[in-house]
Amino acid sequence: MPHTVEEVMTHDPVTLPEEATVVKAAKLMRDRGIGDVLVVGDGRLRGLVTDRDIVVRAVAEGRDLATTPLATLCTCDVVTVGPDHDVAEAARLMREKDVRQLPVVVDGRPVGVVALADLTLALTPSDARGLTPGLTPGLTPGDAPRLTPDRVSGHAPAPA
Repeated sequence: MPHTVEEVMTHDPVTLPEEATVVKAAKLMRDRGIGDVLVVGDGRLRGLVTDRDIVVRAVAEGRDLATTPLATLCTCDVVTVGPDHDVAEAARLMREKDVRQLPVVVDGRPVGVVALADLTLALTPSDARGLTPGLTPGLTPGDAPRLTPDRVSGHAPAPA
């Protein structure tokens, strides 16, 4: 059974530079079937932009999507782990921060992403408790936190 994040993470995360436009991120998300992209500057993790960020922080505000850089709307205070982190610790962080994935970094540089789904086979039932109803046998929907799109990315929704 895997013990470290490196054993279960997705290597080569999808990244875009801070100056990339919202349109570029949206097309990449569509083409790859993903909901977020890591934002980098000089090869270092600068933030995370989600499909919800694009809708709430760009489209709803009437920004020019072809010229707005990701740096202006990404979440910058992203919780990360290292590849040597224990999978149970990664699960605890996800539970504590109400996020479904964590960028994996080495010296500030993204090397992977560990998602909740990656941890399903690596966790014991007690480690998994409270993450999602389907992850641990015997959990009901009321036992798990409600994960809305804003909670997936780990930031509060923008004010209305």
